[in-house]
Amino acid sequence: MAENSTGRGEPSRTLALLWGEPTETPKRKGPPRSVTVDQVVGAALGLADEHGLAAITMRAVAERVGVSAMSVYTYVPGKPELLDLMVDACYAGMTRTPWGRRGWRSRLAAIADTNRELLVAHPWLTEVAALSRPPLGPGVMAKYEHELAAFDNTGLSDVDIDAALTYLLGFVQAHCRSAHDAARATTDTAMSDAEWWAANQAVLARAFDAESYPRAVRIGSAAGGAQGSAWAADRAWEFGLARTLDGLAALIGEQ
Repeated sequence: MAENSTGRGEPSRTLALLWGEPTETPKRKGPPRSVTVDQVVGAALGLADEHGLAAITMRAVAERVGVSAMSVYTYVPGKPELLDLMVDACYAGMTRTPWGRRGWRSRLAAIADTNRELLVAHPWLTEVAALSRPPLGPGVMAKYEHELAAFDNTGLSDVDIDAALTYLLGFVQAHCRSAHDAARATTDTAMSDAEWWAANQAVLARAFDAESYPRAVRIGSAAGGAQGSAWAADRAWEFGLARTLDGLAALIGEQ
């Protein structure tokens, strides 16, 4: 399992932290604690949002929250547990509006949109939020319950509902990873897509030989002209989400 992913901490300690339950750690001696676990998690979230996962070290978190490097471990045992707490806190903060009488396509599109918004706000989540081992805290459970409710009255079995939700969220995660990669490429090269293509015209003229690669030249040119680059995040999102929902319609039917 990747180093930065959920579900790597010791389960009993992680669950106790997630649900605010007492741990088996002996009562500490000395002055009362000056900060809370929530403040530690908030400091870690700020570091991750500003500088990415590489910035998340226990020492850096301790410095930001204003405690010693060693005392931060009395709040959170280590980085694996901290990552679980961070992910759960992000999920807990999501807006959850009752589904009402909306059709299933509208409900599932809303799930996709809110998860995309979350991953855009916290890009590092695509690297740590493992679908197979989510942190089973109150944020995760509230998110799961709300999103499952979007499948009410679709006629799907419980097993298919879970699979359909995983399928939908998998599309969202894959899209957001691609969008983040595209954004990083722009940042790393200090060039927009349009500038990159313009700077490589001489090479492209040789590579895009219409006689050798007729489809690549014709279709690539049409797509590039339509969306202004080889890949456009919003266009890819609209097309991919529609096709994902079309796939689920084969199970649910248009209602």
